[in-house]
Amino acid sequence: MTISHMATSNDVDAALERLTHLFPKLIDLSLDRMHRLLGDLGHPERRMPPVIHVAGTNGKGSTVATMRAVLEAAGYKVHVYTSPHLVRFAERIRLVGDLIDETLLLALLEKVEQVNAGRPITFFEVTTAVAFMAFARIPADVTLLEVGLGGRFDATNVLANPLVTVLASISMDHMQYLGDTLGAIAGEKAAIMKPGVPCVSVAQQPEALAVIERYGRAIGAPLKLQDRDWRISNPREGSLFFEGEGVQWSAPTPALPGRHQYGNAGLALAALEQTRLPIPAFAVKSGLRNIEWPARAQRLKEGPLARLLPVGWEIWLDGGHNAGAGEVVAALADEHWPDAPLHLICGMLSTKAAIDYLRPLSRRAASFTAVPIANDMAYAPNDLAAAALAAGFDAPGTAETPEQALQAIIANGKTRARVLICGSLYLAGEILRENG
Repeated sequence: MTISHMATSNDVDAALERLTHLFPKLIDLSLDRMHRLLGDLGHPERRMPPVIHVAGTNGKGSTVATMRAVLEAAGYKVHVYTSPHLVRFAERIRLVGDLIDETLLLALLEKVEQVNAGRPITFFEVTTAVAFMAFARIPADVTLLEVGLGGRFDATNVLANPLVTVLASISMDHMQYLGDTLGAIAGEKAAIMKPGVPCVSVAQQPEALAVIERYGRAIGAPLKLQDRDWRISNPREGSLFFEGEGVQWSAPTPALPGRHQYGNAGLALAALEQTRLPIPAFAVKSGLRNIEWPARAQRLKEGPLARLLPVGWEIWLDGGHNAGAGEVVAALADEHWPDAPLHLICGMLSTKAAIDYLRPLSRRAASFTAVPIANDMAYAPNDLAAAALAAGFDAPGTAETPEQALQAIIANGKTRARVLICGSLYLAGEILRENG
């Protein structure tokens, strides 16, 4: 279909809304529909620039953002596909440095709608096909492709020969889809590995690592493991040292806060080494200084919420939502935020194990306030507050909006404090629409 006007985000949202009604399930992990659709579209996945394919439970988005920053600093043209988006759908598809143009995006969505011809298809399958079509149209040097959910039956896992596969930290999440043991979840994520293609992994928990190593041996995929084949260290304040199989790089600590980002940076550099693309040392240094990844320990410095703060107060935003993410935020609080009381404003989806996320944070927070999210699967604030109580928080409360929660925290505050809005990328998106 020909677009006769400049498309807007509302046009894109309307097209996406039509397509969501073609399949009753939000998530239905399978590759059959994806293979059929891509075949009908002329197999755009076979014409994409070389792919680095990234799976994991926590850290895959930060790893992708780090690779993008380093590659672009080195002068490479880079396509990127990530999910979910925070404010508008175009955030998911980046073409050679820029978000996809809304008019092109709408044209591709309408092409998929036409070719699919009303047959069952999931939202993520549609959006992945659109990304592949865009990547196939526009020349680039590298495509960074983030798995949506799991790996084995994720819509992105249709590539026969990526440059490198990457496994970020694996922990318990999405158990209703991936299995209820760490080994089962690791098996689903390890299935992005391909014969003869190097797979780079952070250090994993023993149960997960055993599955990954067994899978790699079975298909002939060489595993490049942290602390065995590559290392990242923090020799002095503000610096990192990466040692791979054939390179050594010194760099500043990543722009993204938190010690957990050191491992993500090492994973990104190890993956880039395995591509055999020339990466100059200056690009590593510049890239790590300039990583951008919203809603991951992001300080809000403008907008209505920031303007409410008393002098000296800070407000931060983080979209992590599982047990591993809770541990990461707790470590961040211990390392970077011990100087002031920490107050949590939290909203979560009921598909997440709230107690597991909240337990590591319970002994670090001065207060907890649950707020609603505009999502049918969100916890009601009273239910989330009950989960916080069970996780160890004292007297968790509720509020109708994050603004009301912040106003109450300020009214009761006796000293300078820090506020963290957390628990969901959907909540983070709502916050950034008004405060980004």
